This record gives sequence, structure tokens and C-alpha cells, in this order.
Amino acid sequence: MDRTTVVLHGHFYQPPREDPWTDRLRREPSAAPFENWNERIAAECYEPLARAGAFDWLSFDLGPTLARWLEGERPDIHESFVRGDRASRERLGHGNAVAQPYHHIILPLASRREKETEVRWGLRDFERRFGRRAEGMWLPETAVDVASLEVLAAEGVAFTILAPHQVANVPGGGVGRVRLGGDRDIAVFIYDGDLSHGVAFGALLDGRDAWFEALRAAACRGAPFVALATDGETFGHHHGGADRALMQVIARARGSEEVKIGNFASALAAAGDVPFVTLEEPTSWSCAHGVERWRSECGCRMAPHLDSRQHWRRPLREALETLAAGLDEAFALLAPGRLSEPRQALAALGDVLGDPSGLEDFAARAAGGTARGEHRDEALSLLELARDRAAMFTSCAWFFDDVAGIEATQVLGYAAHALDRLRRLAPERAGALETAFVEDLAKAPANDADLGNAAIAYEREFKSGADARVPADA
Repeated sequence: MDRTTVVLHGHFYQPPREDPWTDRLRREPSAAPFENWNERIAAECYEPLARAGAFDWLSFDLGPTLARWLEGERPDIHESFVRGDRASRERLGHGNAVAQPYHHIILPLASRREKETEVRWGLRDFERRFGRRAEGMWLPETAVDVASLEVLAAEGVAFTILAPHQVANVPGGGVGRVRLGGDRDIAVFIYDGDLSHGVAFGALLDGRDAWFEALRAAACRGAPFVALATDGETFGHHHGGADRALMQVIARARGSEEVKIGNFASALAAAGDVPFVTLEEPTSWSCAHGVERWRSECGCRMAPHLDSRQHWRRPLREALETLAAGLDEAFALLAPGRLSEPRQALAALGDVLGDPSGLEDFAARAAGGTARGEHRDEALSLLELARDRAAMFTSCAWFFDDVAGIEATQVLGYAAHALDRLRRLAPERAGALETAFVEDLAKAPANDADLGNAAIAYEREFKSGADARVPADA
């Protein structure tokens, strides 16, 4: 009897937490007894999974901003992801690792240029990290529209992973194709919603055999392929002991005569012809209203039992979009003469963004080979401006419930740092942009009446220094 291929996928990602000025994580008291949440989650989840060899069997995408921190602070864990991809390639002919756009932005809300930049940066970071081209790409929050899939296909990505409600006609084999423009198409894997929900929210983690039996039952329905997808942090951080439950399921599957563990790329290679499906767009896996969670008060929030409002979501996005347009205009004006090939430099930035020490040398090359001193510093300021401008749209700022939360404050920090870089090159332009930005932020009301709005939060956290804008607690 042919065994059903099962894919267990973990989406590994953490909101970026580095101070934009120091590139160091701030102390986060809520993560006690650890210094910050990255360290705590690494201890609860990533380290146990690495020690158990989980990444040899677990399909995964590793967010580049998290991977950057792991590479610099926990290289042992980072290497376990790389080693797991290598082991799966040896076993299956295709690797477990799936790429991700560089920053965790909502692609359907991004312009075509922003989509292309984030996808290219993510793919180039993946190649540096895993030593091969990515076959698939996970979309942040699985947020999708046809325009985003067209960018993936144009960059050579063969597949992505979606939730069942994101296609109108779920294929019986768990994989379909979406028609794109120009006679292109792209494969989409549809994960099993019941299985994934049961693991993500713990219902299948209570009993020792409940998860495997549910997986086995899904396989016995006759489909040649079954996939489960959830946050990687489910395994030990969201649910204590879930890392051990995962390894038990892997062990049982490896000894089973009914299922075998694969990954998406190997399943696609074996699938042959697959049916076309109709995309529901724009949609995501974590908002019942499409992608409204990241631009309006749609009702989705982390703590629905609390009396909080999200009137701030749209004004925050609009303020950042206006600022981004001003930064783009400034970059286009200032880059010629400071970067030898501005467009190529931006495209290649993905090669070094994930390298904790690579940006300064890259700036020297982008400025003209062996540039040093002031010329190199001006090129570096422009590249940091471009990086921060992209990071301003990290989705976590809108996912949570208050504009004064740490995730929204983080994107305000990227905005302040981008303005700081611009101030070094064009102080009057930077001052005008910041004045308009603060006025726009005042339209984003905070839930805390004493705080008032996002403009007050911005000015509370970031203040003028002698030559630059610095964090208020620096």
C-alpha cells in the first residue's frame, strides 16, 4: 500500500526587537527571568527542537530577522536549521527549508515595488544562509493576492502554502495551481485546517496519541498528501512540552506503514499534474476579514475581552505610507553620486541584511569599490534608510491591540532612525518630513487616554540628540 506523505510545517518568526541605533536587543522585563523574548523563546522552543534533531524532519520557514539574531547570538541553533535542510535534501532530494520575504510585511497591502524588494531580499538571504535557491516561499500571515503570487513566480518560486479558506475549491490532493498573468502559474499547498488548528491551540497535544491518530485518520481518507502548518513557536513556547509531542509524532510516523514524512518541494516533484484552483483574495490565515487587521478596525484583536479600540490602525498605516513616499523621493534625489548603481545596490542589499556584520563593507563597495570615510558613511546612511523604510511596515505593529505597544513602537523607531539617516544628508528635508509625520501620527488615537495618540508615543520614545535622533532611554 502506498503511504500518504505528511508534511509538518513550522513557521518560525519573531518580531524584530533590535534597537535601530545600537543593533542590540533591549531588556524586556516581561521576558523574565530572561533578558528578552528572543532568549526566552530560544530556550523554550528553538534549543530543544535543535537538540532533538527536529529540523531534519520538520518542514520550516525561518524569518530572516529571527535568523539574523540566531546567527549572531545562538549560532548552534542557527546551524541546526541549516543542517536539517541539508539532511532532508540528502533523504528526499529537496530541502525542508522554505524562504520568507525579508521583513514580515503584509504583501497585499504593499506596492509592486515593495513586493519585489521584500521577495528578492528574502530569497537572497535564503541563498546565503542555506547555500541553495529556495523552491518555495511562506507569505507572512499567509496574506495573499494574485499580484503577490505573480512576484513570487517571476522570481522563480515554485510554491507557497495557504489555509483552506484562501482558495474557493480546495483540491482533493492538497495541492493546486493558481493561474497568473503571462501564461504563468504557481503551485499552492493547502494545509489541513482541523489538524493545524488542533495543534496550534493545543487540543491535539493533551493526549499522547491524539495528534498522531488524527494525522493517521486524515491520511486514511485516501489523499496522497496531508499537510499541517502552525507557528514554530507552538512547540515548547506556546505549549510547554509540545516539542516532545512533535518528536513523538515524528518517531511514530517514521515507523508507520501508513504515512511517511516528506516536505513540500518533494511532494510537488511527485505530484504530476495538479488541478487549477481559484484564489480568494486578499486573504490571510489570521484575519477573518481578509487583510483588514493590518489597516482598519475589523474586530480582530489579541484580547477581545478588554475594552480597547483599534481606530489607530488606518492612521498609523497612512502616516507611514506618506513618510515612505517622502523617503523614496529623498533616496532617488540623493543616491546618484553616493551609490555607483543605486538600483543594483538596493536589489543586492538582501545579500547582507541578514549578516550581522556585512552592511558597512557592502556600503563601501556600493559607493564605488574602495570608498572610505565620508563617502562610505553617506552610502551607508542611504542603505540604512532603505532598510528602515522597509522595516516600518512589519506586520506585528498592527496585529496587536494598541498603538503604544512594543511592536508599534518598534516601527516608529524604524521611522525615527530612517529620518536620522536622512538628517545626516539633507537636514531640512528630514525636518519637514518629520514634522508632517508627527502631525499624521496625531490622528492615531491610543487606548490610553493619558497617552493620547501615536504622536505623543513617538515623541516620548524618541528625542533629538546633538547630531541624531536617539532612543529616549539611551
